[in-house]
Amino acid sequence: MKRFPGDEEESLDTLFGGRIKILQKKAGYRFSIDALLLAHFAHIRPGEKVIDLGTGCGVIPLILIFRRKAEKVMAVEIQPSLADLARRNVRLNRMASRVRIWERDFRQLKGPAWMAGFDVVLANPPYRPIGAGRINPHAEKAQARHEIHSTLEDLLQVSFRLLKEKGRLYMIYPASRTADLFQGLRRSHLEPKAVQFIHSRPGTEARLLLLEAYKGGRSETHILPPFVLYDENGRYTEEAKALFL
Repeated sequence: MKRFPGDEEESLDTLFGGRIKILQKKAGYRFSIDALLLAHFAHIRPGEKVIDLGTGCGVIPLILIFRRKAEKVMAVEIQPSLADLARRNVRLNRMASRVRIWERDFRQLKGPAWMAGFDVVLANPPYRPIGAGRINPHAEKAQARHEIHSTLEDLLQVSFRLLKEKGRLYMIYPASRTADLFQGLRRSHLEPKAVQFIHSRPGTEARLLLLEAYKGGRSETHILPPFVLYDENGRYTEEAKALFL
């Protein structure tokens, strides 16, 4: 990620050698490598209908379109400031015909127009339940990190409702909450099909996990080889470098 100075409140960041430009609030919530990991992990077939829940500044849809993984993406964001950034980023990258931003609570996506309509749901949700750690005093950061507006259970139930039969959910989540995630998946009738653990360095505990879950899939989970971000010298591994290509 290359960073340029913006105005007093925003910065202009770039990905993929400047081919994707992303406006972000300097003091607000900012996307991290988690978004690149999730977009890289998701497998999307031509013509599939895709929705990103909690899109933030819209970085995941932008990556999916740029990498030609998806033809069109619908993205939902509850925070007005982030939804506005997402719309502006879509226009900045000339993707307005391919990415649609909805400013709303994804829990409100109900009724015939929304039920079982999507092949793929993506989510990089808040990682911490209320009561786990200090809540950031900055409202935008707090809502992105803690389950203030919605819980893991909410996300999984909505994902089930939105997905077609055999549709797929892709998520990135803390490895420390693996048990919570798998219990929630079973309660929501989503079957984990593939899991990949993310490690900061070789020999360290997993920090995050990437998940592929199916609606109506068989009970069988594949544990993929670990993804290591940095080598012993603190440099990106070859696998991690591919995230930025």
